[in-house]
Amino acid sequence: MHNELSLKIWGLIMLDRDGFRPNVGIILLNQKNQVFWGKRIRTHSWQFPQGGIDRGETPEQAMFRELHEEVGLMPEHVRIVARTRDWLRYEVPDRYIRRDARGHYKGQKQIWYLLQLMGHDWHLNLRATSHPEFDAWRWNEYWVPLDVVVEFKRGVYEMALTELARFLPRHDHRNRYLRGGMRLRDSESFDGLQNGMSAPGDGFELPPGATFEPDPQASLSTSQDDEHAPT
Repeated sequence: MHNELSLKIWGLIMLDRDGFRPNVGIILLNQKNQVFWGKRIRTHSWQFPQGGIDRGETPEQAMFRELHEEVGLMPEHVRIVARTRDWLRYEVPDRYIRRDARGHYKGQKQIWYLLQLMGHDWHLNLRATSHPEFDAWRWNEYWVPLDVVVEFKRGVYEMALTELARFLPRHDHRNRYLRGGMRLRDSESFDGLQNGMSAPGDGFELPPGATFEPDPQASLSTSQDDEHAPT
């Protein structure tokens, strides 16, 4: 009975013959080639936006859908710079997989997109849907600190960043901010704490330049998040 239920649940989600779910990852650049770096909601882990490819979707269609759901951006706010040539895979340890999925779901296989933001910081919205993925974000240097990424994703992050690094747009050194030595992150970032938002509790300190967006559901029980559901 348990196996029949598992097969029925996983019949709704696309898995390949090896148990990997097709997925997209997003590396979003600003005009300084810094990347969007998001803090997973109610955790201390940071990551890039990512999400599963639904039935009937192309990887590009899934990328634009996830971009809106997780970051609030529309296609007109970005341009596609590059994507990885092949799928990049990682396995998810059993302790992070729901019990009903074990034996069926093995991990993710991802196509990674490198995007450049053509809009403004204020177009980003972590509350574009009722199921937010992040509760804080910041611009980070391209080579992100992998020690704050959940361990089983680090290899794929390194592979994606390495493959896509050669496509990074060149800086315009005539830019008046760069010429004047002004740091945009410090001078122009819109800090959520200045907009009346409350800071994270439990003594958690955000990195410089990060923006915190409080979760309206934070007071609800989080017991349902104890086990990882693949996205």
